[in-house]
Amino acid sequence: MKKVLSFLLVLSMVLSLCAFASAEGKTIVYWSMWESTEPQGQVIQKAVDAYVAASGNTVDLQFKGRTGIREGLEPALEAGTVIDLFDEDIDRVNKTWGKYLLDLEELSAANDYEATAIASLIGACREAGNGKLMSIPYQPNVFNMFYNQEIFDEAGITANPTTWAELLDVCEKVKAAGYIPITCDDAYIQCMIGYHLSHLLGEAGTHDVVMNGLWAETPAVLQAAQDYQELYEKGYLSPTIGSSVWPANQNGELALGDAAMYLNGSWLPNEVKAMTGPDFVWGCFAYPALEGGVDGVEAANFGAQTLAINAKTEVAAEAFDIIKYITQGEFDLLLSIESVGIPSDTTNTEWPTMLAAVQPVMESLTTRYSWAAGIEDNANVTPIIKENFQKLVSGTIDAQGFVDAMEAATK
Repeated sequence: MKKVLSFLLVLSMVLSLCAFASAEGKTIVYWSMWESTEPQGQVIQKAVDAYVAASGNTVDLQFKGRTGIREGLEPALEAGTVIDLFDEDIDRVNKTWGKYLLDLEELSAANDYEATAIASLIGACREAGNGKLMSIPYQPNVFNMFYNQEIFDEAGITANPTTWAELLDVCEKVKAAGYIPITCDDAYIQCMIGYHLSHLLGEAGTHDVVMNGLWAETPAVLQAAQDYQELYEKGYLSPTIGSSVWPANQNGELALGDAAMYLNGSWLPNEVKAMTGPDFVWGCFAYPALEGGVDGVEAANFGAQTLAINAKTEVAAEAFDIIKYITQGEFDLLLSIESVGIPSDTTNTEWPTMLAAVQPVMESLTTRYSWAAGIEDNANVTPIIKENFQKLVSGTIDAQGFVDAMEAATK
């Protein structure tokens, strides 16, 4: 009798534990790149709270910040730490952490996810994932020419330039109106030579140059350098462009209305809104086509942050549901508003006013460059390119001097 009672007691305890576990639901561990105080972190928290309320599951949401996730995620995954869902930049997620990712093709199809997703970004994720959908994009971004519409209007510019010759004409009109045509800071200055070279060669060609030191052997390098030498000689570049440390010219010359154009990302209006004020009108155009170039105005660096699921997760369906909460409908729209960002859900057709000019540019892009259009692919050479390009745009060396310096430094 005692054995029977003991068995019944144990059975009762097991059933109680099972009932408790069922009542508690599942737990999904989510590491995010954002800080909890950032607009992105605040909106993600709201989306997760809504998911928890609707599902009965628990989400262990940990805001790691950029440094925390970039330095801590891979060691944690290698150590077997339970992390079901995480987010970061499209290239870092797919290339640096690719071996940890769950293939999302079946989950995406089962949820008809692509019906309201931006096709070009889903395509970019598949490209970054070696042909498979290994991550889901959110908070899209694009890197192209941003400008002050008021300066363009004052200078009598009525159409955006689509060729290099047209850009030179725009620069001349802006200069004649008393403004600096083009400014930049050190954080982004290499993107200028990267974009120019990749428009001439294609990104694969730029990659070949920087990885194999083909500076003198590639005529397009001299052409790109000559085009920027011309910008300098005609007075179309900021006098401090070769020495400015970010964000000095971004927050100064551009935001305060002294300079007209800056090659930068769609995050720029949000970053300088405290300086520009509510009446600043942003313009945007694609990097111009170049004579004899491989790529035209359809080519640019565009992408997004992405959400990915750990291949070892036991809660894949639940993690994908969280992805849907963040990237679709109400919270995608809220994220766009709060961070002055581009919506991920195509049914959220209202873009922030500051990004109105970005929408047609974003929607026209079909060729995706990686960051800086390949010019930073060789980490050993990156500082040398930056140093010599800064010298070129400040007149310390000429175009041939740029080529010679790069050739000497990388042989």
